[in-house]
Amino acid sequence: MSKGLPKKSEDYSQWYNELVKKADLAEHSAVRGCMVIKPYGFSIWEKMQAAIDKMFKDTGHQNAYFPLFVPKSYLSKEADHVEGFAKECAVVTHYRLKNAEDGSGVVVDPDAKLEEELIVRPTSETVIWNTYKSWIQSYRDLPILVNQWANVVRWEMRTRLFLRTAEFLWQEGHTAHATKQEAIDETIQMLNVYATFAEEFMAMPVIKGVKTESERFPGAVDTYCIEALMQDGKALQAGTSHFLGQNFAKAFDVKFADKEGKLDLVWGTSWGVSTRLMGALIMAHSDDEGLVLPPKLAPIQVVIVPIFRKGQAADGIHDQADKIKKGLEDLGISVKYDDRDTNSPGWKFAEYEMKGIPVRIAIGPRDVENGTVEVARRDTKAKETVSADGVVQHIKQLLTDIQENIYKKAADFRASKTTQVDSYDEFKQVLDDKGGFVMAHWDGTAETEEKIKEETKATIRCIPVDAEEESGKCIYSGKPSNKRVVFARAY
Repeated sequence: MSKGLPKKSEDYSQWYNELVKKADLAEHSAVRGCMVIKPYGFSIWEKMQAAIDKMFKDTGHQNAYFPLFVPKSYLSKEADHVEGFAKECAVVTHYRLKNAEDGSGVVVDPDAKLEEELIVRPTSETVIWNTYKSWIQSYRDLPILVNQWANVVRWEMRTRLFLRTAEFLWQEGHTAHATKQEAIDETIQMLNVYATFAEEFMAMPVIKGVKTESERFPGAVDTYCIEALMQDGKALQAGTSHFLGQNFAKAFDVKFADKEGKLDLVWGTSWGVSTRLMGALIMAHSDDEGLVLPPKLAPIQVVIVPIFRKGQAADGIHDQADKIKKGLEDLGISVKYDDRDTNSPGWKFAEYEMKGIPVRIAIGPRDVENGTVEVARRDTKAKETVSADGVVQHIKQLLTDIQENIYKKAADFRASKTTQVDSYDEFKQVLDDKGGFVMAHWDGTAETEEKIKEETKATIRCIPVDAEEESGKCIYSGKPSNKRVVFARAY
């Protein structure tokens, strides 16, 4: 299974692309820029969905669904919003096909032109705020705490499976509030939800921060984000939460009567994560043998592989495997017993290593005689012999240990790739030689930010929310600065 997988140290991009395919996660489709998420890949996404969705509902949110199509006029109502997405929009202009007169196939019927073009949603703020206008009349209708799981289209020219595709899956939360502070609190709450999910489920440490004005979501007052570091030293934006102020309420005339009967504009937020998290999960933890999955997101947490020759009696092995499988399932642990006789145990070992199954149990005739099993963990590749009677409780603890170890490894890597610099020469040297997060002073101007980006291809990933006040000088302009920001080259 692992044959042909490039070493990530030699060609990280090719390693990633091949791993996505060989681990059976996704593949390119016949539609340029779009992907097919295969069953195993989708089962990981479903685990992510389930965990995040529960966190949303635990914080009072409900799911709904809004149209795929957005009237063009809606996008025109919020100037920054339309400018931010105009170059990525797919546009529907006609609603009917007809047979070509020369019999060559079907053609667009020129008589079926839409009166107003429809945009395939790049995001749903406009269509949702137009809807909220009819939902909101008074303070009694607030807050509205809504999320939708959907697909969106952003016409990307250079694509990579999971990380950047023309169509992708995501969730987008859209909330409406009576006060500015409520909306800000909501924005930060959802940022914290994303950070908790990334760290506790994905085992991926993140920095929480605020985007600079030039990196802000189109139409937002402030954009908060979580930034993660991949194993090639590049940053990846893993989630965003936007304080929209009253911008969209103003654009769509969404007002409410407060307790005194005075009309005021509603305050809004939006927030989202996408299947880009799948790319982050792969790149944060995996190795040259394949995928490494944190147990909390592994569709199969334990696989049991029997070892016996064809034609050899295997009743004792099956009995032992069934007993262990039932014991683990009683604890809520997902288990697969692979007793197929079409592939050798060695082939199965390689397959499950490639797919990142956290724990593998092997049982052979000698194990049955000795009352033991062999347990192998995917993260460290360590093997041990464990009593068959105690293996269920052993694996319960082992899965916790693996989850914690994967996080620690990622956190230690991030720490080793986080560097504080005080000069532009040092900044450029660290980016070229070491990569990772570079903590440096910045003068707060868009001009300096753009110059650094042009010269180094590094961007300001965020201004950390917990950044301490510290007097210094901008590494580029020498002007005063009161805190360090996070620079990195990024996906």
